[in-house]
Amino acid sequence: MKYLSLYLIAFAFSGGFASAQNFRISLWQKDIPNFKASDEVETRDTSGIVRIGKVQNPEIEVFLPSKQNATGDAVIICPGGGYHILAYDWEGSDIAKYFNSKGIAAIVLKYRLPSTSSSIELRLSPLLDAQRAMRMVRHNATGWNIKPDRIGIMGFSAGGHLASTLSTHFDAGDPNAKDPIDRLSCRPDFSVLIYPVITFSSDFQHSGSKEALLGKNADPELIKYYSNELQVTELTPPAILIHSNDDQAVPVENSLAYFAALRKNKVSASLHIYPYGGHGFSLAIGKGYLSTWPDRVVEWIASPEKISEIK
Repeated sequence: MKYLSLYLIAFAFSGGFASAQNFRISLWQKDIPNFKASDEVETRDTSGIVRIGKVQNPEIEVFLPSKQNATGDAVIICPGGGYHILAYDWEGSDIAKYFNSKGIAAIVLKYRLPSTSSSIELRLSPLLDAQRAMRMVRHNATGWNIKPDRIGIMGFSAGGHLASTLSTHFDAGDPNAKDPIDRLSCRPDFSVLIYPVITFSSDFQHSGSKEALLGKNADPELIKYYSNELQVTELTPPAILIHSNDDQAVPVENSLAYFAALRKNKVSASLHIYPYGGHGFSLAIGKGYLSTWPDRVVEWIASPEKISEIK
């Protein structure tokens, strides 16, 4: 797909693409934060799962259902890949198309990876991109047939860590910002976490994601800051978590810890643990009972109970 010209991007922001089904928008047209020029070039391996690496131009790819089918709900999807690559179709665009079939708008986030030499401080880039994506979708909600208070964040594996980081490290926006997008809150209205990396401080941590984001011999305070089960408060958005009990890469204890933290803070949460599936099962097509997980998520997104307090 060719990138939109600046003219078309401006048209999209004005709501002119409300009837289009699929388009891309750069998160920043200039002055990307925490960015430095380098000789790095983005990579794209299409030999199997589409794997994108060394992201230079963070962007969102917007998938919209028809206006007649739109529920008003939306999810921003963060593909996984251990903070080294993005499994872009497997945990991104394929998922978006499924949600569109249920009337839910889906936005795939191509976020910068901390392994790139194009970031000034490696750990900051993924979260900056996720925050900007949430603000941008909220800014364009009306034109895209989305309700601005029904925009969630979704992530798989390390993308689940990014999604849970946004869910626990959000802000209300800068009312004095020149860019109207930056004046908006980046708090998700809900979170969908699929076999997520959650902690960097427990014995069930995913050390590969931790090292990619924070480097070797990370500062203990940063380890705590990015261990998201330790950052949950009563303001953390409600979440649904999906995990398999036999996940050997990212143990199920990651989801259990986040779920327990949500319950402790009286935040509505749903947890589905499947007996098999391992790690990285995407839509789990052809995997029997496991393949029903997307239905559970759609039901939960549509349920008003997800925003009520646990009694």
